[in-house]
Order: sequence, then structure tokens, then C-alpha cells
Amino acid sequence: MVSRPKRIASIAALAFLAIFGGLCAYIMVPSGSPVPTHKVDELLSFAKDGDVICRLGDRLWSHALKDFSVEDRRYSHVGIIRINSGRATVIHAEGTTEQGSGFVKEEAFEDFSAIARAIGIYRIKDMDGGLVSDAASEYLGTPFDWQFDSGDDSKLYCTELLYVVLKRLKPSLGLKKVYVRAVGKEVIPLESISRSDDFSEIYYLAAAK
Repeated sequence: MVSRPKRIASIAALAFLAIFGGLCAYIMVPSGSPVPTHKVDELLSFAKDGDVICRLGDRLWSHALKDFSVEDRRYSHVGIIRINSGRATVIHAEGTTEQGSGFVKEEAFEDFSAIARAIGIYRIKDMDGGLVSDAASEYLGTPFDWQFDSGDDSKLYCTELLYVVLKRLKPSLGLKKVYVRAVGKEVIPLESISRSDDFSEIYYLAAAK
């Protein structure tokens, strides 16, 4: 016969596993509808080399990251568009579900947009876009910054990649930071782009609810 304390402990363990399993399932299963492919093609026709592309992703952490912003929570991730010989790609710093992994990578525009529930394209005012995409490409392979430390360029998170590029090209253009209690430091929210007078919103697209 199983003692009462052991039985309670077993029930608690099963409950934890059920909750943890459900959370993992939620992380891996997309939520909401993606932006239609034909709309993404239309959006690409507005893009230029060096434009900044913001998206709202479809995973649990996407909703956590968008909440770093205070006023504009339409987005959870950002990248820099590169158009070379007619081919459009996005350079961006992306982590994965396994903490400690992830890096700055370049992928097809269509792949970057495939999980998007909303997309916005922004153009940096008074800036040569080619210089922006060229500078971003120099960081390819840089590890993802899971510490969200914008003072260390050896690892980069998504908005931090744009931050270091702009710091090199136009130091006077500063992306604002906000203190986030969850990470215990100041981070660069997505609204530092979408609500900045230094950027022009070229296009915004959201999936139907």
C-alpha cells in the first residue's frame, strides 16, 4: 500500500508533467492565421535593400517578446532586408527553443515571412540602405544573446543587431531602451523602431483574425 505522502508526491509530479507537456505543445504549435502568401509577395514589391522588417511570430515566446514594448505591441521580431541580384533575404538574430542556441542568419524573405501573423516594413530616414544590409551581413554567425545584454556585441538578439549596425553607421540615431523586470536589465523593444521618428513605415500587413 502506498503511503499518503508518496501518493501526494506522485500526483504532484504527474500534474507538473502534464502542465509542462502542455506548455511545450503550446510553444511548438502555431497560433493564429499566417499572412497570406500573395499578400507577402505584394509586400515585397515595396521593399528596398536595407529596409527593416518587423513581424509578429506564432510561438509562445513571440507574445512575451512583443510585451517588451509599452505602446506598440504589433511585433515580436525584426530583421534587415538584403536585396542582392534580385534575390530578397532577411538577416536576423534568432534564438531557438533550446536556450544557448541560435545565431545571426540570412534566410529567404519568404521563409522569414512564413510564420508571420503581422509584418511591417520600415525605412531608415536619410540612410543608404545598401550600407545597412552590408553592415548587417558582417555579423552573420554571431551567437544569439540570451542574456539580452546590449552592451556586449559578441552576442546579439534581434533588435540588438540593428542597434549595433546603426551605432556604426549613424551614432546619432539611438534606439530607445526600456527596463524589463523579467530579464533584469534594459532591452531594446520593437517599438523603438515602429514609434521612432527616424523610421518611415512603408507597409503594414496583418492576417485576418
